[in-house]
Amino acid sequence: MIRIKKILICLLLSHSALTHAGITVTGDVLKPGDIAFTEGMRFQDAIDKAIPNPQSYWLAAAWLHQPLLEEQTRLKVGVLFDLKMLLRGSLLNNNPDLAALAERLIKDVDRRPVTGRKVAQLDPVAIEVGFARNYLLSDGDHLIYPVRPNSVTVVGAVKQKCTLPYQAMKETREYLASCPRLAEAETDFLWLINPNGTYRRIAIAAWNRQDGIYAAAGSTILVPVDNNNSDLPTPDLNEQLAQFLATQPLAEVAP
Repeated sequence: MIRIKKILICLLLSHSALTHAGITVTGDVLKPGDIAFTEGMRFQDAIDKAIPNPQSYWLAAAWLHQPLLEEQTRLKVGVLFDLKMLLRGSLLNNNPDLAALAERLIKDVDRRPVTGRKVAQLDPVAIEVGFARNYLLSDGDHLIYPVRPNSVTVVGAVKQKCTLPYQAMKETREYLASCPRLAEAETDFLWLINPNGTYRRIAIAAWNRQDGIYAAAGSTILVPVDNNNSDLPTPDLNEQLAQFLATQPLAEVAP
């Protein structure tokens, strides 16, 4: 199994390495495209050249950072490995519904790219006045300024992926009313993946409920898989899946 994971990591890394030199800025900016890289370049240098639209969704702007590709490749391989273990265990335990869910999640994770996203504030005003850190860039980095979405996505142990209208001041757990969970879902918690690349676990059961936690526009809500069965040794699956989903930037243009 370890050798298989190493082979998968090598394959994904070789694919991720096929990037061109320079800094790329795309999305809702006045001058999208490539910028020649020079040592010592920072956010401000790229922002000054690309000129993000003041109406774009700066909260969800993403920094895809080359040095993080290897680490996130290992994360993706680990998530896929755990999901395949879940699939194998569910088949051995004659649980076809859990097997079908595991297979669906494997396909979803497999199609998603390794991005190298690093959590950072890319608000041009905050960076210019010093309220946000003006990070050094690496050759091959990519900055994305997405348009503002009007939806929240629910994935994981649900009957099907749901894209729901965003509603201000709507509790995160309330979105589940429009996206039914499967019997294989964990019922006490959710994972909220914020559009800025952060994520957190939220308690939603009657005995542990956390109130006042709202999903921002563009958030992803992960309904975790109930994997507490001792025959299915994947205790970190849901957290690692949430961590990987948090590396995925929002779409650059409106769907």
